[in-house]
Amino acid sequence: MAEKLIFYVFALITVWAAVMVITRKNPVHSVLFLVLAFVSSAALWVLLEAEFLGIVLILVYVGAVMVLFLFVVMMLDIDLATIRAGFVQNLPLAGLIAAIMAVEILLIVGPGNFGLDAFPKPEPLGAEVSNTRELGLLLYSVYIYPVEIAAVILLLAIVAAIRLTLRRRPDNKYVDPARQVRVRKGPDRVRLVKMAAEDVAPVAAAEKGESQ
Repeated sequence: MAEKLIFYVFALITVWAAVMVITRKNPVHSVLFLVLAFVSSAALWVLLEAEFLGIVLILVYVGAVMVLFLFVVMMLDIDLATIRAGFVQNLPLAGLIAAIMAVEILLIVGPGNFGLDAFPKPEPLGAEVSNTRELGLLLYSVYIYPVEIAAVILLLAIVAAIRLTLRRRPDNKYVDPARQVRVRKGPDRVRLVKMAAEDVAPVAAAEKGESQ
């Protein structure tokens, strides 16, 4: 009974935080509510005995992605008046996208795909079975090709983000690797000059005597 009560509490918090994400006018508040939704979702996964997924959700999304979103939103100068002015204009397109997403969700989580009769009853596992090990075996054996495709997509996203933010302005200081490679051995490179050692101790002693 207590476990069900905790489950419903975290489920209500998750739904409430998700609604607040799309209804807040301040983008910083929306990001903070999204962090709360992720934390509540991680708690639900822990209750469902998927501890690894809950920890990954907190470490990756809350600890890295959402903190990055928060800093980006705080540093951007967002003109809320312009965004609100185009709300009515973009409403039909937003409604169409929302309807398509709702249909996709219903097709995935519909009564025909989930239920007590949709899947066979799993066999009881021993205490030596680890969620992390089983998940790793599935990812790198059965789902190896989707994992590789996802890695390539993430790599493309990283390259695209670097390209979009790589802006050359006159006041920017940057290093050109190609120009560094083409440097000649003569006057264009830094040279190490050998000089004879000088005895500066007597001079320092004389200056000290004069000061006294």
